[in-house]
Amino acid sequence: MGNKISYVISALLYYFVVYPLSLLPLSIIYLFTDFFYLLLVYVFPYRRRVIRKNIFKSFPHASHGNRKKIKKAFYKHLCDLLAESIKNISISERELRKRFKVSDHTLLNKLYADGKNVLLVSGHYNNWEWMISAQNLLLRHQAAGIGMPLSNVFWNKKLNERRARFGMKILNAENVHSFLQETHTKPIATLVLADQAPGNSLKAYWMDFLHQKTAVFFGCELLAHQYNSAVVYFVINKRRRGYYKVDFQLICENPQEMAYGEITEKHTKLLERSINKRPEFWLWSHNRWKRHVPENLEVLRKEQKEKFESRFPTSKKSNDPNSENPTSNQFAKF
Repeated sequence: MGNKISYVISALLYYFVVYPLSLLPLSIIYLFTDFFYLLLVYVFPYRRRVIRKNIFKSFPHASHGNRKKIKKAFYKHLCDLLAESIKNISISERELRKRFKVSDHTLLNKLYADGKNVLLVSGHYNNWEWMISAQNLLLRHQAAGIGMPLSNVFWNKKLNERRARFGMKILNAENVHSFLQETHTKPIATLVLADQAPGNSLKAYWMDFLHQKTAVFFGCELLAHQYNSAVVYFVINKRRRGYYKVDFQLICENPQEMAYGEITEKHTKLLERSINKRPEFWLWSHNRWKRHVPENLEVLRKEQKEKFESRFPTSKKSNDPNSENPTSNQFAKF
């Protein structure tokens, strides 16, 4: 009964509030979220404790004033992101192409010409929702994206329908392997947002990230080795309000040439560099460091490294035991 009521309420909210709002020009939607920004900053600060803690620990040497500026700028960006996510529900292909562009197609076009499947990896930085919707329009590869289903059945179905309307294939841990094993008419580019806290601290890759010991999803590296996919880091840069460009950087074309943990280290450090450059554009409201560091971390690292190298014996060996073994469920939510 409770699930039915929740479904009906969600449907009413979508069809009578969110969808009609999305039909308005983005400039008008910004007026609503600008007012919401004032409420967030001065009246009902959203997740203030989590945001303060995350920024403080990530920038321990910054002054109180600078950390406060980051927090305020983040709230402003979060409200812009809310407006753009609402608009994403009904945005036309023409407007999306105008507002979201690729800086340089050379790398992805070369990988496409070589028939190479690609893992596009990044984090919740700038407008990832428009990246999900636009990917199949912008790249020659068939677009796919891995996420975890939302707990709300209605919103999970509806949002994934809207994300997929330009050709994106929405995947999850249950069907990603069957999809990648299928024969496709053209190479696949699979999007992974790998910056959320893994569900199990004992099956995560532990490394230093933003001055903290951090559990990182290992699913991207596992998929790269299993399917011999190139790995490309992407960063979304905000040109001005409502306009973005995405840049690509090759991490590896042949994962077997990479040592255990090297792919994960590289894409996480690239994300860290993007955050340090413009910190207000990362999702500080997420409780990113809720996993406790395992007491037997060094032993765990060694064991997981050995398991990985046993499974992928052709991968480049490393003396660095920085590691953990991934599971098929180690994928972040969109």
